[in-house]
Amino acid sequence: MEALRLILLFVHLVGFALLLGGAISQFLSGTFRISPAVLWGSIIQLVSGLGLAAPLRGGGDAEPDPIKLVVKLVIAVMIFIMVFIPRKREAVNKGHYIGIITLTLANAAVAVFWR
Repeated sequence: MEALRLILLFVHLVGFALLLGGAISQFLSGTFRISPAVLWGSIIQLVSGLGLAAPLRGGGDAEPDPIKLVVKLVIAVMIFIMVFIPRKREAVNKGHYIGIITLTLANAAVAVFWR
């Protein structure tokens, strides 16, 4: 079970890298468009995050706070919606892109700092 958790964690981190890296590279280039890296990063983050949270129902000291999991899920769904809906547009608003980057960083901060 630990090996599966570590694989899911690795995939989750790859999704984070795709999402944040793709969004920042688009932002810095001045082209505010939803790239495939951002789209797939958001999908990978959402699915692998659900997989990481699902088996954690057995109790114990290592189980994360359920409120933390709900907060992370809400943020991940918001990111996914912000990426999925305008994915076919030629360009999106600069503020929209800043929102994607901010929510991605906020989700990472919740994961790291909420104990």
